[in-house]
Amino acid sequence: MSPIYCEADMLKEKFHIEFVMGSATQASLWRMISQIDGLSEWFADEVSMSDDENLYTFFWGKSDNQAEIINVKPQQSIRFRWLDEDDENVYFEFQLHKLELSSEIALQITDFAEPNEKGDAIALWETQIDKMKRQLGVF
Repeated sequence: MSPIYCEADMLKEKFHIEFVMGSATQASLWRMISQIDGLSEWFADEVSMSDDENLYTFFWGKSDNQAEIINVKPQQSIRFRWLDEDDENVYFEFQLHKLELSSEIALQITDFAEPNEKGDAIALWETQIDKMKRQLGVF
């Protein structure tokens, strides 16, 4: 794994975490990771989209952040880049794939964090995915 250096000389490492999504369907999971109504159920308090559907604004309480979509494979993966991120190689991505043995759908998340914040970032994703599973009625 090659580290990514940010402008402020802070080191960000790429990491992957995967969640088995139980009885959730591909279509319901795709809505949760790519549509503003789905994302607002678990990822942010509110989500809006630009007219060209390429820029999402995420709201949490009184703060907000914008991310652009930099890659989409419909029903499979979507990659976002935060606009306030200096390093263009840093992104977060949601990927869906079917597990061979169980045929369940898995959600893989790719993200970047500084080494001393990686544990907190993973814990936050775990909390958010638990919220998504509750919204979907899967456990």
